[in-house]
Amino acid sequence: MYYLIGTDEAGFGPNLGPLVISVTVWQVADGSAAEDLYQRLDQAISRTPQRQRRGPEGPGLRVAMADSKSLYKPGHRLHHLERGLWAAWAWLGLRPETWSQVWQALAPEAAADRPTIPWYANYDETVPLDVDADELPRLGVALRQTADAAGVRLVQLASRVLFPERFNELLEQHGSKGAMLSHSTLALISRAAEPLADVPIFVVCDKHGGRNRYASLLAEHFPDRLIEVYGESRQQSVYRFGPPQRRMEFRFQMQAESWLPVALASMASKYLRELAMRALNDFWCRRVEGLRPTAGYPQDAKRFRAAIAQRQAELQIEDRVLWRRK
Repeated sequence: MYYLIGTDEAGFGPNLGPLVISVTVWQVADGSAAEDLYQRLDQAISRTPQRQRRGPEGPGLRVAMADSKSLYKPGHRLHHLERGLWAAWAWLGLRPETWSQVWQALAPEAAADRPTIPWYANYDETVPLDVDADELPRLGVALRQTADAAGVRLVQLASRVLFPERFNELLEQHGSKGAMLSHSTLALISRAAEPLADVPIFVVCDKHGGRNRYASLLAEHFPDRLIEVYGESRQQSVYRFGPPQRRMEFRFQMQAESWLPVALASMASKYLRELAMRALNDFWCRRVEGLRPTAGYPQDAKRFRAAIAQRQAELQIEDRVLWRRK
């Protein structure tokens, strides 16, 4: 037995809204590398929505789990993200029914900060937004049955959310967005790995801000381990450390979302960020007549910020709550 851990983020580039980093932890019983999970779970999981076909339990029970960019485009329906995430939650025995319950399922620690941010404080809505909720429990059953037969178990799906004020604090602390992302991701991985059994652990992350060297960062988060470098390149950087019974391997690679554990983390991050932006846009569009919603990316964020400036001043909402410096 061993564990696979995948991480990915959403919201690295915008000036508005949170940065969301997610982790998935999978337990694999025997003889398969991370690359093989799609093959092992092929009866229940597809790499693309277009490849969904009739599964063993009936039509439509095969869900897409892939890079969120291939499943969702800004302004379009969240159908594919919701279908995959609710199947995963059903597999874990969860069934969120509201916006706030999704936050509780993915990022319970964010509950301390959300009430202090005006657009989240009293916001809630029924979810899922774009898929029939009655269909979703069957997806989890089909996925769990396929996974049980394949010797695969989803152990954890969790997120860390950096709202603007905390984002800016960490940016100042670490000096760059890339370093901030790396430290925040490794802290999330370390916490997810801590309770796992003493078996090998295999971790896959996307590259962080173009960085190729991660040994010193790993040493900070795993200070009692000698970090062994097995290659550092633009395509992939590989590290190993720890005793044989709990050997850890980290891969930071381009297009890591092609691996299922990373793909599901990508979906969770994107979905939680989209829910956050729905709340932000709802708050301001109800207070500024004719305001167009924003996805928060730099050029449009400047337009949005200028449009709400007068109302923001009237409401005495400080920039530290709203605006990310980079």
